[in-house]
Amino acid sequence: MGKMGKDYYDILGIKRGASEDDIKKAYRKQALRYHPDKNKSAGAEEKFKEIAEAYDVLSDPKKKDIYDRFGEDGLKGGGPPGGGGGGGGDGPGTFSYTFQGDPHAIFEEFFGGRNPFGQFFGGRNGAMDEDMDTEDPFARFGMGAAGMGGFPRGFNPGMGGMGGMGGMGGHSSVVRKPQDPPVVHDLRVSLEEVLSGCIKKMKISRKRLNPDRRSVRSEEKILEVQIKKGWKEGTKITFPKEGDETPTNIPADVVFVLKDKPHAVFKREGSDIIYTAKISLRDALCGCSINAPTLEGRELTVTSTDIVQPGMKRRISGEGLPYPKRPDRRGDLIVEYEVKFPERLSQSARDTIAQVLPRS
Repeated sequence: MGKMGKDYYDILGIKRGASEDDIKKAYRKQALRYHPDKNKSAGAEEKFKEIAEAYDVLSDPKKKDIYDRFGEDGLKGGGPPGGGGGGGGDGPGTFSYTFQGDPHAIFEEFFGGRNPFGQFFGGRNGAMDEDMDTEDPFARFGMGAAGMGGFPRGFNPGMGGMGGMGGMGGHSSVVRKPQDPPVVHDLRVSLEEVLSGCIKKMKISRKRLNPDRRSVRSEEKILEVQIKKGWKEGTKITFPKEGDETPTNIPADVVFVLKDKPHAVFKREGSDIIYTAKISLRDALCGCSINAPTLEGRELTVTSTDIVQPGMKRRISGEGLPYPKRPDRRGDLIVEYEVKFPERLSQSARDTIAQVLPRS
C-alpha cells in the first residue's frame, strides 16, 4: 500500500477490517482513557487529538476507503503515494482531507452531548476518583458499549451529526455555553474528625431551571462530603455543576476546601500533632515526668531524666494523624517543652542556687 503515515487502526488499538461497532468501542475506550480531564500525564492531550482524528477518518466510509487503500499520505495529499493520480477511479482524485475538528466536540457528540467526567467521575469526593473503572465507567449504569448515546447505526459525528447525509464534510459547530467559575467554600474540620474520618453534610442553596428551560427556581440541596482519614488542610472536594443554573450557562462546580479548626490542646504539622508541655525551671533542671494527652483521650507518661534544653522536643511515634495515602499508618505526637521561669526568688533560694550552679 506504500507509505502509511499515521496508523489510525493502531492509534485506536484495533486491527484492519474492524467492524463499525469495533471502531466505536475502540474510540470510546481510548478517548475515555486519554481525555485530559482524566489523564494528567504528559502527551495525553496530543494522544486525545490523535484518537479523535483516527475516529473521524475510520467512522466515515468515504475517508476510510481512501485511507485503507492509500494511507494517510493519500488521504491528505489528494493523490496516492508516489504520484499516479486517480487513474481508472482507483486513486483519491481531488479528495483532500485535513483534520480540523475539535477533539472535545467529537467526544461530546459521541456521548450525546454529555461529559461523562462531569456526570460519572464527578461524584468524586475531592480528587479521589482513582477507584473508578476507567476502562468502562458506563458499565454500572447499564449503558451498552456500542452506539453509546443510543445513536442509530451509521451515525457519524464526523459528518456534522447528520449520519453522513449529502456528503457534508467537516463537523457541525458545537456552540458551547460557558461554565461559571467554581464556587469555593471553606470546610472546617476538627483533628478528631481527620483522625477517624467522617461524613459532613453541607446545605447549599442554588438556582435551577424550570422545565420550560427559561425561568429559574431556588432550591436547597444537601451535599455529603466524605472526609477521609488524614486529609490535609487545603484538600479540595469538588461537586461538579452544583452551582446556579441559567438558560445561558453551565452551572459552576461547587468546591469545598478543607481547613483545620483550631484545637484546644494540639497544633497540627502535616500528619504530626504537637503538644506543648509547660514545666517548671526546677523540673527542667532536675528531670520530670509529664502526662501527654492523645487525640483518642488517653494519656501517655513521658519521662525526662536529662536537663530539658530550650526548644527540646520528644517524639512519640504512631500517635499522630493517619497518612492520607497510607491511612493504616500514622504520624507522630511531638512533645515540645516550654520552661516556666519563676517570677521571683527569695534571697536564700538565690544563695543556694548560686552555690550549686556552675557559672558557665
